[in-house]
Amino acid sequence: MHFDSRTQRALREVGLSTDDIAEADGYVKQYTDEAADALVAFFEAHDTVYSDMDLAHSADGVNEHTVDHLDCYTHADSIRGYLKFDTWGVPVEGGRPLDDGLVELTLGPTVNGRTRFAADPDAL
Repeated sequence: MHFDSRTQRALREVGLSTDDIAEADGYVKQYTDEAADALVAFFEAHDTVYSDMDLAHSADGVNEHTVDHLDCYTHADSIRGYLKFDTWGVPVEGGRPLDDGLVELTLGPTVNGRTRFAADPDAL
């Protein structure tokens, strides 16, 4: 079950049954899987992407990256994995497709922040 014991208790207090909570848990997992699939599809569809990532060696606010792949897995509401570019990579924890065709990932060590990616630099 995705929900911790306090959350489950609170959901029961507002009137949800154990079956309702289990059904909600199933939706959380489904939506997480769908988001992960959309993130992978975004990076598979583009050889080059652009980001608003802060890079020490870049004076521009938009950076170009040659994509190798995004490998990710899910557990309950968690998305984790590894984003590999042509010359470097970074762990990913969390992410979501955005309504405007961009995706946003939380990148781990070496970046440590939320970063938006787009297929077109003008979209950032």
